[in-house]
Amino acid sequence: MKRYDITEKDKELIEQALETLSKNFDDGIYNHTVGCAVLCKNGNVYKGVNCDGIHGSCAEYITIGIAISNGEREFDTIVAVHEKHLNCVIPPCGNCRQMLFEYCPDVKVIVNDENGKLIKVKAKDLLPFAWQTVIC
Repeated sequence: MKRYDITEKDKELIEQALETLSKNFDDGIYNHTVGCAVLCKNGNVYKGVNCDGIHGSCAEYITIGIAISNGEREFDTIVAVHEKHLNCVIPPCGNCRQMLFEYCPDVKVIVNDENGKLIKVKAKDLLPFAWQTVIC
């Protein structure tokens, strides 16, 4: 698995996600406890928060949905955040890994490595042996 170094642009993306979360954080009901930001290859940035509930949706789903709704199809880097997590960065859950694999397998995802250092890896590398539609 190739690992990519974190850039200043990545640090700005983390800050944008944290700012979005801070504007929407819901500590009592937990509806909005994770923020996300995605950088598109054209330089546009889209941000979102999770919408929890009986059939909630993760911040990554919301953010990718916003970007796609605005016509985006080429993604560079994505990050999910919570201010109390290590380096404020949360790795995508299994559902989000599958969604990223299907929509943008080459997007770089900011995560903490096994030593707590921020790195980027491609979404497809976060989900080895991913489920894929097979046409026989």
